[in-house]
Amino acid sequence: MHRIDDDRADAWFHALSDRTRRDILQRVLPGEQSVSALARNYSMSLTAVQKHVAVLEGAGLITRRRRGWESLARGDAEPLRSASELLTELEAIQREHIARIDELLAAETDPASAGPTPTDPPHRKD
Repeated sequence: MHRIDDDRADAWFHALSDRTRRDILQRVLPGEQSVSALARNYSMSLTAVQKHVAVLEGAGLITRRRRGWESLARGDAEPLRSASELLTELEAIQREHIARIDELLAAETDPASAGPTPTDPPHRKD
């Protein structure tokens, strides 16, 4: 299993847990946008949008750079790929557990696969 740093994964999923941050990320993945332009899409202050951008940046999901007075944000798809891989690995583990449970249940309901039970009388040869 590919091992991802737990703190990094926590940061990704925390950042992605908020719908505004997910929307910001979707807007900056195709290309760089100014944070002030992003803020016009939301009914919140520029400062609130900057805080959301800072959470995304802290999680490594976006990068920011300055151009004069302007702060520009760009999405980074690589951490999203890593988060997706982590979820795929966790799903595979869960599917294995479910398959094992299914096998155990099938064995319990199939009398041919079950041996004699303690309450079954012993077989006599006449």
